[in-house]
Amino acid sequence: MFFEIDDYAAMKAALADMCAEFIRDCVPENAVFDCKLVANELLANALRYGGGSARFRVEKRGNEIRIAVKSARDYEPPEKSACSGIDAERGRGLFLVDAIGASRGYDAEEGICVIVKITE
Repeated sequence: MFFEIDDYAAMKAALADMCAEFIRDCVPENAVFDCKLVANELLANALRYGGGSARFRVEKRGNEIRIAVKSARDYEPPEKSACSGIDAERGRGLFLVDAIGASRGYDAEEGICVIVKITE
């Protein structure tokens, strides 16, 4: 699946399409939730900080789902994420992505790439 995202309505529609396809493919509900959370965090950051638009690609490969998000402005995230303080209103997105994903990397063409394992 490939999506072009330029606002939050498009993001919401793309995430709904992604989840519907996973459900049709019998992906377990917990993995669908994990993928939606990861994609939501990456896309929200891309829209907010990355120039207001993003390309979003999702591929299911065996028992893994690969999520790639490339924002309009190139951004290579830090290798290690940190959770913001308990009273902070922001700063947990990449930390959540890393907690859920099996791995996270960066590719100049595709942007941030996260692998989510499908478990039952």
